[in-house]
Amino acid sequence: MDGRIIDAHIHVWSADRERYPLAPGFEDADLWIPSYEVGDHLAMGAGLGVGRINFVQMTWYGTDHSYILDLIAESSGRFVGTGIVPAVTDIDVGSPGRTMAALAQGGIYAFRVRGGSARPSLLPANRRWLDHPGYHEMFEAGARRNLAISFLMDPVDIPEVDRMCELYPDTPVIVDHLCRIGIDGMFREEDISALCGLAKRRGVMVKIGPFNHLGSKVKPYTDVLPFVERVMGAFGPERCMWESDSPALRPGNYDVDPAADFAASLAVIRDHADFLSESDKEQALFGTAERFFFEGR
Repeated sequence: MDGRIIDAHIHVWSADRERYPLAPGFEDADLWIPSYEVGDHLAMGAGLGVGRINFVQMTWYGTDHSYILDLIAESSGRFVGTGIVPAVTDIDVGSPGRTMAALAQGGIYAFRVRGGSARPSLLPANRRWLDHPGYHEMFEAGARRNLAISFLMDPVDIPEVDRMCELYPDTPVIVDHLCRIGIDGMFREEDISALCGLAKRRGVMVKIGPFNHLGSKVKPYTDVLPFVERVMGAFGPERCMWESDSPALRPGNYDVDPAADFAASLAVIRDHADFLSESDKEQALFGTAERFFFEGR
């Protein structure tokens, strides 16, 4: 797998504040660490067979995608991106569908949406927090152009995402971070069953990770394996993609060893997931992400 492994989810930000300024409202003190650049990540991953990356737009760049667009343009096909398109704001932000199409020209093929549980002010009484023209336009654009809606969400958000997947069956949807199940240390059966229930929607894919944030959060992270086996059994390896979420720093615990965490996270699938065949592991480590993010683009 030398060089073929795709890290489906990392965040990067540049030390060059003049060329890539932080978005309004952010300052250096808000950053986890001063910078995390693609060279930092490749230095960790190259020896482990990681050669391609999906960059997820960092919050403190807002909707200015200049940094990841520049990285993608310079990458000779090794990098792609996940962007942020405002669909629900108090000001006119134009057409989210047209913005998605424009960013796709630069190699950004997925667009992140935060679940309603992260924004309670947007939750109406019936919890239809995606029932807004901007989100409908995003789903329509996704179906037309094979662009994914990538959800940072919790299990409570699953019914609403499921509703939209039923309305827009041709829209690719990605569930980030295993729906954050286990982030509080608990793998609840009702949450796992709800996530696995989304497998009936053929357009839904799941990012498998970040293992240093789930369950015990103690290396070698093998306590996550029964959960991972359930999810990969429901969706099939061909709809699962491994992610490190690097630099994967936990608030209040930034004095960690990202390289060791990264290697251990990859080893969960590559070395410890005995329930997966070699071809299953290939699907999770690069096949799924390769088909969606790279092939035919």
